[in-house]
Amino acid sequence: MIFKPLVLSIGLGLAGSALAAPELPRHAELDLATARQLADASLAQCTAVVSVLDRGGNLLVTLRADGVGPHNTVASQRKAYTALSSKTPSRLFAERARNNPEAANLNTLPELLLLGGGIPLFAGSELVGAMGIAGAGGAAQDEECALKAAQNIGLRAVL
Repeated sequence: MIFKPLVLSIGLGLAGSALAAPELPRHAELDLATARQLADASLAQCTAVVSVLDRGGNLLVTLRADGVGPHNTVASQRKAYTALSSKTPSRLFAERARNNPEAANLNTLPELLLLGGGIPLFAGSELVGAMGIAGAGGAAQDEECALKAAQNIGLRAVL
């Protein structure tokens, strides 16, 4: 009697492994090495804080240049998250939200920051992550710094 359950469970285990695994989609991934390249390229362009997220919104890297205020660390992360979740540069998303009365409450979501400086990152047509820059002297400068850094390593910010 003791051996029957063991034989049954071994049999069930083998039967389950014979089933074919479902065909799952493959996605390009933004890795730590590329995130570091982006951060370094950003800080070569401007004095700021840069944060890079992967496609799932996970923080890969944050670097702060000397002398940049501490509030810019969270701002860069939130700008990156805004760009990632909307698949739109945060400046453009902020403009659209300001012009749409139905979107007026977006600024109440603590994860979003409706300021320029966050850009989604695309490899080909696939969203792979996002980058946020804060503290470079204003939203326009933050965005320009992010765009140049992405371009320098071969990623795009728009489809």
